[in-house]
Amino acid sequence: MNRVRLFILAVPLMLAACSTVSNRETTIATLRDERIEIKEERIEGGLEKAMLSYQHFLEETSDSDLTPEALRRLADLKIEKEYGTLTEGAEPAGQATALPAPERIEYPAAAPVANEPSDQALASIAEHGESEAEFESRTTRGQPPGSAAAIAGKRADGASDLERAGTREAIALYEKLLSDYPDYERNDQVLYQMSRAYEEVGEIDKAMAVMDRMVRDYPGSQNIGEVQFRRAEYFFTRKSYLEAEDAYESIVDRGVVSSFYELALYKLGWTFYKQELYEDALDRFIALMDHKVSVGYDFLNTIDEQERKRTDDTFRVISLSFSSLGGVDSAVEYFSSKGKRIYEDKIYSNLGEFYFDKLRYADAAAAYEAFVDSNPFHKAAPNFQMRVIEIHAAGGFPSLVLDSKKKFATTYGLTAEYWRYFNPSDRQDVLGFLKTNLTDLANHYHASYQNPKQAENKPANFEEALHWYEGFLASFPADAESPVINYQLADLLLENRAFAAAAVQLEKTAYGYPTHEKSSQAGYTAVAAYREQLGAATPADEDKVRREVVRTSLMFADTFPKHEHAAIVLGAAADDLYGMKEFEQAHAAASRLIKVFPDTDVDVIREAWLVAGHSSYELSGYSEAESAYLNVLALLPESDETRQALTDNLAASIYKQGELAHGDQDYRAAADHFLRVGRVAPGSKIRPTAEYDAAAALVQLQDWAGAATVLERFRSDFPDNTLQYEVTRKLAHVYTESNQLSLAAHEYERIETESEDDEIRRDALLVAGQLHEKDGNTVRALEVYQRYVAYFPQPVQINLETRNKMAGILKAQNDRGTYLKELEKIVAIDASAGSAQTPRTRYLAAQASLVLAQNDFDEFVAVKLVEPLEDNLSLKRNLMKTATEQFGRLVDYGIGDFTAAATFYLAEIYSHFSKTLMTSERPEGLSPLEMEQYDLAIEEEAYPFEEKAIEVHESNLELISRGVYNEWIEKSLQRLAESVPARYDKPEETSGIMSSLQTYVFEIDRPAPAVFEVAKTGEPEPAEPGQTEEPGSFREPETVEPVQVEEPGSVREPEPAEPFQTGEP
Repeated sequence: MNRVRLFILAVPLMLAACSTVSNRETTIATLRDERIEIKEERIEGGLEKAMLSYQHFLEETSDSDLTPEALRRLADLKIEKEYGTLTEGAEPAGQATALPAPERIEYPAAAPVANEPSDQALASIAEHGESEAEFESRTTRGQPPGSAAAIAGKRADGASDLERAGTREAIALYEKLLSDYPDYERNDQVLYQMSRAYEEVGEIDKAMAVMDRMVRDYPGSQNIGEVQFRRAEYFFTRKSYLEAEDAYESIVDRGVVSSFYELALYKLGWTFYKQELYEDALDRFIALMDHKVSVGYDFLNTIDEQERKRTDDTFRVISLSFSSLGGVDSAVEYFSSKGKRIYEDKIYSNLGEFYFDKLRYADAAAAYEAFVDSNPFHKAAPNFQMRVIEIHAAGGFPSLVLDSKKKFATTYGLTAEYWRYFNPSDRQDVLGFLKTNLTDLANHYHASYQNPKQAENKPANFEEALHWYEGFLASFPADAESPVINYQLADLLLENRAFAAAAVQLEKTAYGYPTHEKSSQAGYTAVAAYREQLGAATPADEDKVRREVVRTSLMFADTFPKHEHAAIVLGAAADDLYGMKEFEQAHAAASRLIKVFPDTDVDVIREAWLVAGHSSYELSGYSEAESAYLNVLALLPESDETRQALTDNLAASIYKQGELAHGDQDYRAAADHFLRVGRVAPGSKIRPTAEYDAAAALVQLQDWAGAATVLERFRSDFPDNTLQYEVTRKLAHVYTESNQLSLAAHEYERIETESEDDEIRRDALLVAGQLHEKDGNTVRALEVYQRYVAYFPQPVQINLETRNKMAGILKAQNDRGTYLKELEKIVAIDASAGSAQTPRTRYLAAQASLVLAQNDFDEFVAVKLVEPLEDNLSLKRNLMKTATEQFGRLVDYGIGDFTAAATFYLAEIYSHFSKTLMTSERPEGLSPLEMEQYDLAIEEEAYPFEEKAIEVHESNLELISRGVYNEWIEKSLQRLAESVPARYDKPEETSGIMSSLQTYVFEIDRPAPAVFEVAKTGEPEPAEPGQTEEPGSFREPETVEPVQVEEPGSVREPEPAEPFQTGEP
């Protein structure tokens, strides 16, 4: 396929040589972009034909720009003929290849190197070990790049003769090309191919000379990475490490864009290692590992076995480097000074195993412990500590094993800080090791405590055994072995006569686990332990201990009810506990009595229910209290004087359930509880409050219908209740949320009439108006807003905002007369506001003034200059004066956007007047000469107005320099482009005002309406009064000086004209 390609590439050259005069414009350059479809067809003698074509071209064609290209291609074909295609070694941008497997690159002058070890050899190394010398030899042999491998074995016939004539001829052609065409743009490729050719014929020194030249002259060549790597390997295999260092470094400096980056970095590390520059070597090896991490290399789940072996080799040479630098301390110092790595655990574990393989147990353990010390919360830390224990055991150091186990148990007990960072359930291996350690330690020291031969160490052994028992239980409280361990702990305490502590552990053993064979024995022994404690208690502690006796007795009776003494203890305990205000225990005892002894005397049962009810209420067990009070009332005679008080208690217990549910945000349950008060205890004093709170809970649930029903019933059932005003407010909210906007609005109107607080009244009316608007009842909304502006002229700003809404409604109703009157009121109120005037009121007034001015402008435009010409001219001039004054007043507001609008309209007035004059109706009966003179007179009168219009539009553009750019300025610019196209419709001009405009138009890219540097007021963008304005970040612009406009001279006899139709700009 490659030969077919090269043959076809030769065709354009032959065509160029044979082309006719008429086709001379077709060259190789023009054909390079042509798409040639190449079919896979075998061409007999294609390579020879291609070579012959290039040869004929060179012989028959005079020297031209194509000559060097033909020479290079002919030489390439000769190389291909001898060795097949030489794959060029260009490096793909932005892609670094993985570190290739160690292979041998053969240089004739270099010493022979062993071949890559077989899988069997590697397996043997893994089983029997590999010496450092063998490891170094295996991992530092020459590494050929991919393109070199492409050359190997591609000789056409597999012959061993490297002195092929074709290769020599190719070299000669390359040398001729370099000599005759030193400026040929692809000479770097020529040097690259020539160096390959020299290698193929065994002239390595010449190949190196060519590569040196390429490095010197073409450092940016696409093949420079491969060339530098080949040079580096040449130097490395000859132990010229400084030269190798420079060459490798040049590749590394290029970064990961080089496909040789990983391999060069690896070999650069070995170069430093060979020079005994171990820290420099480490920097490179660590950089290689950093790179692997950056490209997502997974150290634990690598599928590529060769890649895993190469990574292991890197870790091993890192271990060798640290060992050469002084061992574990050097590793700690290195990472302390150069920063931690996420694969640091791999470094230390490999270093530890490196020492372990050498039977250097202390150093091996030190390596693992060094990592744990500097990374105590690393996931692998417990595994490293486990390995320390194994290493000490393998070395035969029992005392170190014990110490290591204690350290492990302390560091990785489940209450230790380590587990703040990890989930114990994910580390079953660590938990299993921890359990074994804790059990071994506890049993070891308990046995030592009991051993008479260690009597002198009895206190210390007791503390140790106690510590490790407690450690086991703290780490594994629910483990199947925990009850037995707990009982052993209690037994240890009893042996040491620590009765109170023993009782606690016995209770835990009896009641803290699922039932087991020692449960009842432990419970009864706990009572006995407390009795022993009570017998030894001082008077000051006696009450405290007695409480403990009562507590453990109740627990025992409840847990083991079939015990012969359970009933005797239970009744007395309930009475004692209630008297001691131990309500929870009292409730438990009373409840137990009711359940276990239902046939006892009715008075006892009733008292038990009463204790249970009062205790439950005190303990916030309001549901239980309700049940207990119902039972008390059922057993209580109707005539009993305590019945009303118990009824109130019953209502209170239900209400409290509602409060709890409300606190838990279970509003449905809360509402149900509050409403139950009225059903279960209708005569209770707290019923109105409960009903109101039920409505509030339903509001929280957004059950608007239910809330409305309850509130309406409250309004009728409790008319004199002080909560009636709040009921109205809640109804307003309920109707609003349920989209019953009309009802909601009426409730807000009711709030306004019921309240005496002006602020509440103002807010209520505004909300009512908004709700009417939202409901589509703009008539009612307008009435409410009218009430508001009548009742509350202050604050002025809110009053004007409301009037602005009214104007919007009037406009929507097409009531233009009233609409304009409302706008006039806005302008007038702002003008007379005095100190109450704000930037917002000025803005609203300016906005209204703009609409009023536009109305005057429309009236002015509507008048045509037709017969009777004098009357219409007079009327139009008066309207012109009115409109001009109105827009002048708008300018006085000094707001940038409105100033721009006013200026635009002023210009439009003059422009329109000019055009109206020009198109005015002409008198009848004029001769052609008189008509011509009349037209000239009209033009003379109209021209100043048109000039004035241009002048005013240009003055509008001046606002750009002050940061104002909006639609009005854009319209002025459009008018100027129409009126003076020579100045404003040629963007290529670079002088005059158009240049200034270009600066603003293109540099600021059509900015939004500008704002000046004044305090933020939250104003919206300009909008016509009455329009709904979305909240925005508009700031009121600074005062802008009004544009000074002078009216042109008086008109003598303007002709009638059609009005200039502008509409609303």
